[in-house]
Amino acid sequence: MKTKIIPILLVLIMSLLNYSCEDATYRVYKGYKPVYMSYDELRDAVNISDTQPLENPGKIYFKDNYIFIVEEMKGVHVFDNSDPSSPDKISFINLPGVVDIGISGYYMYADSYIDLVVLNIGNPETIFEEARLEDVLPYTVPPHEDDYPSGWVDKEDGVVISWDLTTIRERVYESPIIYPIYLAEMNGGFNRTTPSHSGGISGTGIGIGGSMARFGINGDALYIVDNNTIKVFDISDPLLPVRQDEIRAGWGIETMFLTENNMFLGSTTGMFVFDIKIPFYPSQISFFQHARSCDPVVVDGNIAYVTLRTGTICGGNVNSLDVVDITDLNDPELMMTYPMYNPHGLGKDDDLLFICDGSQGLKIYNASDPLTITSNLLYHYPGINAYDVIPLGDILVMIGDDGMFQYDYSSLDNITLISTISTDK
Repeated sequence: MKTKIIPILLVLIMSLLNYSCEDATYRVYKGYKPVYMSYDELRDAVNISDTQPLENPGKIYFKDNYIFIVEEMKGVHVFDNSDPSSPDKISFINLPGVVDIGISGYYMYADSYIDLVVLNIGNPETIFEEARLEDVLPYTVPPHEDDYPSGWVDKEDGVVISWDLTTIRERVYESPIIYPIYLAEMNGGFNRTTPSHSGGISGTGIGIGGSMARFGINGDALYIVDNNTIKVFDISDPLLPVRQDEIRAGWGIETMFLTENNMFLGSTTGMFVFDIKIPFYPSQISFFQHARSCDPVVVDGNIAYVTLRTGTICGGNVNSLDVVDITDLNDPELMMTYPMYNPHGLGKDDDLLFICDGSQGLKIYNASDPLTITSNLLYHYPGINAYDVIPLGDILVMIGDDGMFQYDYSSLDNITLISTISTDK
């Protein structure tokens, strides 16, 4: 499966391969030289174009019978999903640096490298930028192969959009600069509502994200998590978001899941539980520790479902599903651990539990009894690399390396694949 990207702090490797004999304050080596886009170009880049091929799908989002698929670091695909058996491509939003999105009413909130962008999506065919908060998100750089080191990054030159493998001559500094890097990785919030009918985007309601989300909306509060913080924005005026607070949340934060009163953060070492009854001031309630691993989390009632997987930068050697009793939010308790192959995103709808088990595909379980989940496998769709899902009452939207797949699960005796939007490889 193609790798997905998340921001995480790492020291930029500045390995010296050869010093210049003529000038001891410079070094010469083969490495990846940053290619920049100026800040002016970045902030003038948003536009709507004809539909583009789906090549490297990332996060998925649903609102008012429209599906939004992030084309990582490039933009957002827009589909009219009024007929899930035949989704219709509407437009493509060119938005450099985008990884995550959230939607409230007519407005989409998206990251664009260091900026938070507000887009008016009331008419999905004529989406446009309404507002932008500059320099409110971490300075990040895209991934590259690990066969050679990275060159020096100068923030004054703009944002890094790619790397050029070449011979680099650069001045030697006493210590390297630390930047958040978009590393190759899978990461994962999920909110559930009843889908509305077609006819454009409504001015009310909050959309539904997949379990890999880092953006979440609770009323007038927009939450964005990075590696160790929760950034809170007041979006009561959608066109004038106001940065409220930045809360230290721990380390290795990867995913966010919101309920009405609580926030659940998946991290590399466990699940953080926050109280958000006062939306602009999240306060930590507890921490549930698990084996070191990457982990999205979803919550249904008094139970949290957490997938752990190997083969990532998160470390660890566990591939499993943890079922956690959160009846007492102050003291979450592990109920059961089930072995998995390499689980990624997941979703829950009533008794059904949907798990994207990496290259083993999509698995659908009857989870009515949390203590016997893997004994109740209802359906298994192998042969696809499954990444994340959104259950929508009767329709499951799944994204993976090969594209977007939709399943009709209105009849548990006959869950069927009804449509596919394939990637252009």
